[in-house]
Amino acid sequence: MEKVLHYLAQNEPRFIRELSEYLRFPSVSAQAKHAGDIAACARWLADHSRALGLEAQVHQTKGNPIVTIRTPRAKGKRKPHFVVYGHYDVQPPEPFDLWKTPPFEPRIEGRSIYARGSTDNKGQHFAHLKAVEAYIKTGTELPCDLTFVIEGEEEIGCESLPPFLRKHRAALRCDAVVVSDTGMPDKQHPALTYALRGIAAMELKLHGPSRDLHSGIYGGSLDNPAMALCQLLAKLRDKNGRVAVSGFYAGVKSLSAFERKQLARLPYNAAQYRKFLGVPQLFGERGCTAVEQRSARPTVEINGLTSGYQGPGSKTIVPSWASAKLTFRLVPGQDPKKILRLVARHLRKICPPTVRLEISEGHGGEPYLVSPTGPQAQAALRALKAAFGREPVIMREGGSIPIVNEFRKILGADTLLLGLALPDDNLHSPNEKFDLDNFAAGSRMSAHLWQELAKRD
Repeated sequence: MEKVLHYLAQNEPRFIRELSEYLRFPSVSAQAKHAGDIAACARWLADHSRALGLEAQVHQTKGNPIVTIRTPRAKGKRKPHFVVYGHYDVQPPEPFDLWKTPPFEPRIEGRSIYARGSTDNKGQHFAHLKAVEAYIKTGTELPCDLTFVIEGEEEIGCESLPPFLRKHRAALRCDAVVVSDTGMPDKQHPALTYALRGIAAMELKLHGPSRDLHSGIYGGSLDNPAMALCQLLAKLRDKNGRVAVSGFYAGVKSLSAFERKQLARLPYNAAQYRKFLGVPQLFGERGCTAVEQRSARPTVEINGLTSGYQGPGSKTIVPSWASAKLTFRLVPGQDPKKILRLVARHLRKICPPTVRLEISEGHGGEPYLVSPTGPQAQAALRALKAAFGREPVIMREGGSIPIVNEFRKILGADTLLLGLALPDDNLHSPNEKFDLDNFAAGSRMSAHLWQELAKRD
């Protein structure tokens, strides 16, 4: 390991230059105009991996390409096999005017690199790739076989990946999947995430009059769809911050004593958190801490509201319709499809007869939970400690990575979530960045991880 770690330290400046080259591809999967950039990015990753002595292939799908990268296999030697998952597609960079420098022209400031995709997710999986390079270039034998699966549709729902996993199930069958696409509380607290919230999305539309009407001539004689929608949405949450839908909390379990003890280890200061969010006061489900509220409790969120005139000045109308986009963050014990049925039934029950309700179900993803005390989790915690020189924490995370449930169903493997993102890395926001100390530590963690996971106690 000494040779591997020395190689990583000596070549860090080059790694950063290569990461910058990777980040220059505007691989935005949500925008059709970037289809060529998506393809070029996939080819670059495959070519770069081949230059390191790895086997790489670009697989065409009905959507964007999937890149697989394999470490050389020793004939007649059976080793544990692990899959490393990541994604090379990125979020749209808009609004451009809020970026200090162009989003696809990487900028280094201090120990951070600023660019769209730097943390989410190019920098995080690139750290794993550099660890493998260190093994190969120093002639150090890897104690396991690795296959990287890097896709180009994570930001738009991963539609091509499950069929790909089913088609290549035999080649991808593994002992565990490793994903670095989550976060850590700060640089002093490297983290293993053992649970993720799921998600269920829907859109509501209230139809009123057949056309926008003059509010002076007609207002007061009919219901205003925008007002009715606000009143309807207000009945989704009670004054204690709980979702007011019958049956919503069925199956939701309280945290165990062990989990609460681990939760208490996470750094948290209410005043600093409030200031970081930029809100006058915090709000959440009564009886739960903010850390628990945003990671281990279900929620309802209004993601968008649209109705009536939105231009400059005033236009005195009763709008003909109003719509809202909703998402529900779910915890282990909740099923997205069941939750959508319960919410739809609740909304239809309380919707006034003065408007017509239209409900469209959106995407969904199941919550994820893996034991934080199992042998693989303990191996990951040892690797984190060795790389960061700090005692790691275990945590739940409020975001969703639906594909981890597909890994479990299709490959029969649990996922180790070893995120390197910091809270201020601006994922999905302007001025996204990646901490270069975490990039270096992530490579060291990956180098240690394969040794730890390959141990057979």
